[in-house]
Amino acid sequence: MDIRKISIIGSGTLGIMYGRFLSKHLPAGNVRFIADENLIETYRNTSIICNGSPCRFTFVPFGADDPADLVIFAMRFGELEDVIRRIGSQVGKNTVILSLINGITSQDMLSRAFGNDRVLLCTVQGTDVSRSGNQITYTDMGVLNIGTQDGLPSDFIKALTTFFDSIGFPYHFSTDMKKSLWERLVFNTGICQAVAVYETNYEGVQREGEPRQIMISAMQEAVQVGQAEGIALDDRTVSDWLTFIDGLDGISISSMRRDLRAGRPTEVELFSGTIRSLAKKHGISTPTNDFLYDRIKEMEATL
Repeated sequence: MDIRKISIIGSGTLGIMYGRFLSKHLPAGNVRFIADENLIETYRNTSIICNGSPCRFTFVPFGADDPADLVIFAMRFGELEDVIRRIGSQVGKNTVILSLINGITSQDMLSRAFGNDRVLLCTVQGTDVSRSGNQITYTDMGVLNIGTQDGLPSDFIKALTTFFDSIGFPYHFSTDMKKSLWERLVFNTGICQAVAVYETNYEGVQREGEPRQIMISAMQEAVQVGQAEGIALDDRTVSDWLTFIDGLDGISISSMRRDLRAGRPTEVELFSGTIRSLAKKHGISTPTNDFLYDRIKEMEATL
């Protein structure tokens, strides 16, 4: 089970950043982006610039080409259901599946579609990648936390880690990926939503004030809900994220604020939507996430 051919769905910041790295370590054409014909046409006419250099990626339409050894889902969650219906030609019996999508939902959807063993759990940690138009920039690619549903090694995870080791790809194998996914959800529930609602940047939540307090409160509620779900989160989960947040480039903004600026629907259902739904199951009150959810829905309605 060797990984030689990779398909990526999603040409956003993470897809481009990782696609660029992987393309440098595999023969030309072995890393390909799967996309609609209209998006492929767009990229024929518009160069993607990553850290100042043009990226010359291979784009192929859905339904074309043979199965990949590794399929990376790096697009928006709202597109996932449609993509699952169309991506079957890329998934063979030994294909490893990796989801970089925010939240704790995509892996379950992919597992139901393609089988539990091949879908690896994953979170992206520590990257400073950002996008402006067709320009992608980063100084730190971060680390992929990867693991399996049960925390045990499998043939699929062994194939992926062997490949990553061979090309020097930064990753960490976690035996408790459910906790890692929840930790990332806590982070996104706070920073993504607070930056969007208060129409600010990271500096706006780094200094004392209402946006920072709302961000912290949203994360604390997410921790409480995660604990009710049996996840080993505590006060340190929030304090560790605050240390990380305070080190971010203050002029950058969250993906949710970029979505609202661009007139796109947000991923609010993945963040406060998830927290509110699970909180209701456990009888937990989440006033801050209720406020953020309602406000973001109001903002979406004006797009």
